[in-house]
Amino acid sequence: MAKRMLEERALEGETVGGKRHGRARSVTVNRLESPLGWLLARGHVTQRQYDAGERLRLDYERAQLAPRVTMAWDAAPVAKGRGGSASASEAPMGQVEAKRRFDGALEEAGKGLSDILWRVVCAGDGMREAEGALGWPARSGKLVLVMALDRVADFYRIR
Repeated sequence: MAKRMLEERALEGETVGGKRHGRARSVTVNRLESPLGWLLARGHVTQRQYDAGERLRLDYERAQLAPRVTMAWDAAPVAKGRGGSASASEAPMGQVEAKRRFDGALEEAGKGLSDILWRVVCAGDGMREAEGALGWPARSGKLVLVMALDRVADFYRIR
């Protein structure tokens, strides 16, 4: 039987006009279903490294950086000037701050290290898939990922 590490996670309520709406809800998730959780369960990453990866993934999701796979039914942004689009200042402040933290964490990880970090933590690729996509030899990604997670943990000040 597969290992399970269940935890309750709160879902954030909607924010409309700067005010929170909706009741607090939660979901039960299996932390070991993600590639990073798999590495934690087998002792390949420390709890600190796992926590850093989860903070990075959370900022990635809050900044809404993932590609959309369905139709967006929210109002279209109003263009500013000729052919322009809405500015970042019109995005919700939490989204902007999450994007700033995400970019800072990847910069802290460094060029070359952030590639595997993004693929495993944010895109959810397994180590074999990430190494193959980057053209790396088998078993080389884990060492690079661990170094990147240590740097991200420093960025988020995780002890």
